[in-house]
Amino acid sequence: MDRKLSFLNLRLAFLLALGCFFLGTIAFESFGQQQAPPKSQPSDQNERPRRVPENAPQSDPNKPAPTQKDQTQNPKPVEIPTPSQPPSTPQDPQKPGKQPEPELETIRIDSRLVTVPVSVTDANGNPIRNLTAEDFVVEEDDTAQQVQTLGEPGKTPIEMVLLFDVSRSIRNRFDFEREAASRFINQVLKPGDGISIFAIGTIPKLAVPRTDNVEKAVAGALSIQPTEDSTAFHDTVVKAAQHISDTSNPEVRRVMIVLSDGEDTNSVRFKLGDSLRELQRAECLFYSINPSGPSIFLNRISIKGQDGMFKLATDTGGMAFLPDKLEDLTLVFNQITAELQAQYLLGYYSTNEANDGKFRRIKVKAAKNSELRIRARTGYFAPKD
Repeated sequence: MDRKLSFLNLRLAFLLALGCFFLGTIAFESFGQQQAPPKSQPSDQNERPRRVPENAPQSDPNKPAPTQKDQTQNPKPVEIPTPSQPPSTPQDPQKPGKQPEPELETIRIDSRLVTVPVSVTDANGNPIRNLTAEDFVVEEDDTAQQVQTLGEPGKTPIEMVLLFDVSRSIRNRFDFEREAASRFINQVLKPGDGISIFAIGTIPKLAVPRTDNVEKAVAGALSIQPTEDSTAFHDTVVKAAQHISDTSNPEVRRVMIVLSDGEDTNSVRFKLGDSLRELQRAECLFYSINPSGPSIFLNRISIKGQDGMFKLATDTGGMAFLPDKLEDLTLVFNQITAELQAQYLLGYYSTNEANDGKFRRIKVKAAKNSELRIRARTGYFAPKD
């Protein structure tokens, strides 16, 4: 009896121990699921986790991970864009992606159009208006050039600069000169033309800045007053030539008209050679009107002044006038007006392409009629790099 009881107690203890074992195992598994470690966070805190589309293929958990060799041989999977970045548009394999446009090469054209105002008259001094480019022969340093006209005679715009001598040497004739010049402005200027006015005194003075208003130009001319100043003739010519070059467009006729005796008593910087050089650089015709008349032959200074103006006029294609009496001043202005209204503007591209800044001599001749009288400037300065 005691042995049977002892066997039952042993069996009961065994069943209790077995039950405790199963209960402990169940409790341990439940605790492990509740304390599962959190998912790893992205290395970049600013990177958002990628969302897999519903139709994306699911990975097989039983499939072994690819080795490094398999990753090298197989192409990379298509990257699924994040919501913050729009998906890139797939490119057509036959169409290359857009490449940056190559930078265009800048091409410099060094050819230079040379313009030559040309006055043509017959033996009696009457203007000839019905000529064409074929009627002229132009040579540059004895080399023939191909000529083209740039406009009908007298139709090309004019940029003019008018110089008044206001020094004491012309004081008794100034009023008449001023009135004659005002009538000339009214007569010669047309729409599209421009004019500036300088006063020749102790220093150059821009009395009327460039204007295309005839009334304003006439009023400015009439407002100029004579002075007791000395004469800075060449300083003013140089200043005016530079002014007309800076304020006018190419392919126009540039004209300087000077009312003076040409006597220079106060120029501190420039002489005759400087005036000629600047006029040639500006491609400007020079017309001078000396109201002194025959009295210039009374002294050397007056003769030197007139000779200097004659040189400037001849080398630029203009004219130097010496009227016998003051009343002829109006006739002189009328002659200049008639010449400008019948003047040709020829142009050519020089065969000499060197930009050496040297002076090149020009000769203009009649191709068919040797009796025609032609005046043009004697040359120009080439551009310089």
